[in-house]
Amino acid sequence: MGWAAIDWSRWITNPFYALVILIIACGSIPKGYDEGGFSASVKLESFQIDYNLVRSYWEHDAAGLANRKANITSFNVLGAAFGALFSLDLNDRLGRLPAWRLACLVWASGLFVQVFSSGIYGLLLFARIWAGLGAGALTVVAPLYLSEIAPAKTRGLVVSTFMVILLLILAMGFFINYGASLHMAPTRMQYRLVQSIPLIPVGIAFIASFMVPETPRYLVSKQRHEEGRAVLARLRGKDIKDPDVEDEFNAIDAQVRAKAADLKSVTHWQAFKESQTNPNYRQRFWLLIAIQTIAQWTGGNGITYYIATIFQYAGVSGNGNSLISSGIYGIIKLVFTMAFTWGLIDYLGRRRCTLAGLTLQLAAHIYMGIYMGLRPGSSHNQSASNAAIASVFVYAIGWSIGLCTVPYLYGAEIFPTRIRNVSYALSMALHWFFQFAVVRVTPLMFVSLHIWGAYLFWSIICFLGIIILGVLMPETKGVPMERMGDLFDYPWYSRWRAKPKDVVSSSSSATAGANSYITARGPLDHKHPDSKDRHCDP
Repeated sequence: MGWAAIDWSRWITNPFYALVILIIACGSIPKGYDEGGFSASVKLESFQIDYNLVRSYWEHDAAGLANRKANITSFNVLGAAFGALFSLDLNDRLGRLPAWRLACLVWASGLFVQVFSSGIYGLLLFARIWAGLGAGALTVVAPLYLSEIAPAKTRGLVVSTFMVILLLILAMGFFINYGASLHMAPTRMQYRLVQSIPLIPVGIAFIASFMVPETPRYLVSKQRHEEGRAVLARLRGKDIKDPDVEDEFNAIDAQVRAKAADLKSVTHWQAFKESQTNPNYRQRFWLLIAIQTIAQWTGGNGITYYIATIFQYAGVSGNGNSLISSGIYGIIKLVFTMAFTWGLIDYLGRRRCTLAGLTLQLAAHIYMGIYMGLRPGSSHNQSASNAAIASVFVYAIGWSIGLCTVPYLYGAEIFPTRIRNVSYALSMALHWFFQFAVVRVTPLMFVSLHIWGAYLFWSIICFLGIIILGVLMPETKGVPMERMGDLFDYPWYSRWRAKPKDVVSSSSSATAGANSYITARGPLDHKHPDSKDRHCDP
């Protein structure tokens, strides 16, 4: 098992399938570059001069400078929160693929205005929010698309490709800034070039998307059965009459027919109401909300946005050195996210990776809190400073193998088609609102809590997360999306013992019996959401 368990032959023998995954996963570039490239560009001399961020101008108002920087950095995240909500309607009204393209266009137009704001603070903030709308929508649409084209046994690999590309772009952003600071004069052209770089790969992906099909699950949900079957066969690289294609398509089709899951007949309010009135669905929804909350308030992306400053707190001297350290931080996140994606996630599972990651984050936060409390920025104890720098990298490992990626995958796979879009979009909106709050308050936490207090707060959240998710979070690796409901039939206090293999072993017989079940009973009555077919999660 392990690495060998991943069906690499599917990728090698069907380049079209791999290309589709790569194109759609490029939807992570706006978020990744904002966390790396843009957040680092705020420290460029040219940008600081243009937008009045020079420290000497704010000697008597450190909080005012922190607020200005926080606004510039966080307003993109605020826009992303609303973008995730807007994607609710776009996903179902337009389809996954057209929604992806529209989100790319919105983001690109916002970034263009941002690049040419030319020192106008208000225009920059507007452009950051507008670009965020597209970036936020992409974080919903892209993982949702990827989860719907992937087979169960490699779903973690496919969806996590989104995060691999995100972190690759994030790491590149720090080095691009370092190169610009070394080789370009501190004029507007310096930061404009740095900030416009992501337009190139996203533009290429946008053009290439016109050879990408809509997802089979969405097509079937719109009663376009033959088109869905043809797309599934093309993605699998097999003939449309191949038995494997037939079996997978029948499972998808049975899911739709089992509850008449025609998305045209379900309003967003009805879908949300069903997610709260059905006990099984409700438990899934609030577990994902808990995961998103814990993920962000453990420090999450707030640390990534201000990583260059954090390295300076830990003892790294000079802006150039902090950018290099930040780039290495990004590379470590990339490497361990790749290990997570290509081996751990579908071998060790989502649950083990989450708890292991939280444990590493907790250890790193505890040390940094002690270090900052006793010797903040001290140069008298080089060993302690080196350990503080190392702990930042330990945090990066923990974040990468756990809550950096799990919420995207978990949220995209645990819900039935009928409520998946609403539930996942709401969770991603919350993700972005929390990320906005964290990014917005982190600089102020460092000032008001004397740095160490921020790490104490994050440590407490990590500890609570280990307990809460350790009890409530079942393992989902290898479980077909249509059978997730069986995992949540366990009592909440014993759900951690749910065995995916028991669900998978009964999956084949359930699929085979779906047609006779529907014939005998007909679709379930939506007016009674507490009733459900345990063998076919709609």
